Amino acid sequence: MLIEAKNQKMAVPPEDKAVVVSVNNISKKFCRDLKRSLLYGVQDIATEVTGGTRKSDTLRAKEFWALKDVSFQLRRGDAVGLVGSNGAGKSTLLRIISGLINPDTGSITVRGRVAPLIALGAGFNPILTGRENIYANMSILGLTTKEIDSKFDEVVEFAEISDAIDAPVQTYSSGMAARLGFACAVHIEPEILLVDEVLSVGDIKFKMKCHHRLAKLRENGTAFILVSHNSHSVLNVCNSAIYLKKGELITQGETEDVIRHYEEDLCLSGTETAAGPLFLPEKPASESMGLDILSVSFKDEEENILQFPLCGETAYFCVECKSYEYIDDANLGIKITALAGESEQVLYMTSASENEYLKISPGKTEIQMQMPHLGLVPGTYNARIYVRSGVRSFDIVRSFRFTVKASKNTSHCLFYQPRSWKVINK
Repeated sequence: MLIEAKNQKMAVPPEDKAVVVSVNNISKKFCRDLKRSLLYGVQDIATEVTGGTRKSDTLRAKEFWALKDVSFQLRRGDAVGLVGSNGAGKSTLLRIISGLINPDTGSITVRGRVAPLIALGAGFNPILTGRENIYANMSILGLTTKEIDSKFDEVVEFAEISDAIDAPVQTYSSGMAARLGFACAVHIEPEILLVDEVLSVGDIKFKMKCHHRLAKLRENGTAFILVSHNSHSVLNVCNSAIYLKKGELITQGETEDVIRHYEEDLCLSGTETAAGPLFLPEKPASESMGLDILSVSFKDEEENILQFPLCGETAYFCVECKSYEYIDDANLGIKITALAGESEQVLYMTSASENEYLKISPGKTEIQMQMPHLGLVPGTYNARIYVRSGVRSFDIVRSFRFTVKASKNTSHCLFYQPRSWKVINK
């Protein structure tokens, strides 16, 4: 399939079995005003009917570039992560690849059957039963009735909706419709699979099944593009990544490098800095609950403040306090969540859970959680810190943002595993 903008005359690239999607300088614009958008649509149709030439490479009033001069290639068996904030152009790019919309400039060549998982269940007719929708949906995706017959039981088993297969889809829960949509798409065994945030729906069991199926498809040569705000999912699934920002391709390459660039941009664009320590104003003694947190920082073994702790390296998590009394059973708690993606909890640690009750004297002290190897993978995080004694709460810091950078080539996992290597002769 070759999708080409009207004003571009680009030849189909030479046959290359390894390349299944070739995107060449594509751009797509939209209009923010509905009435003006309808007017532009009528004008464009009239121009084409009369044989005129559209000025697709220039913006008209109220228009903006959803994509601008984006180029990349997808090869057989590749798993490419597509990252970027909302409005970056990720879904627009997938819709162009799937053939739902055409680019205004540039061209795209697609070789093979495409299964777009852009919105699970979006193509279902709510009045029809699950059985009828399976046949309708998989027919649209290119299968014959005979082929659907041979896969029908497998689809129903994967979706786990056998009891409701003859009920109208409008009676399904969103999770049931999602399972059925995914099952239809992956069982056509496509050459190209487009996945847009759909793996965020469903329960844990279904997500595990989806990831297992994706891995199996990739082993069989299926190439796919995964759009996700969850950086850990992209790191786990994809061997390369593309970072889009306001419609432009910022960088592409190794997944870890692209995710690090994306998360650093994401963090630095916020209202709070993600580098260096957090200093808090000192409270008057009359407003204190007995102990106040003055600062939060990372330090190295020589007590130097770290602007960015490094994955796999020594790091001390330091909480400076001012106490107005003696506390012999203080409990420091730290809850860390990932800023990117779904802000999922990454770590929750307390000194009390490790039977480490801290003794604090009046005056200024610093509580250190010493980590010989920082286990957090490169990314941006938010920490919530509190100091308690039993049920009594002294002080709390609700937001300490920090960025972990890489000091070496860390593996594509959810944590850094300290390790050593040894050969033992038997």
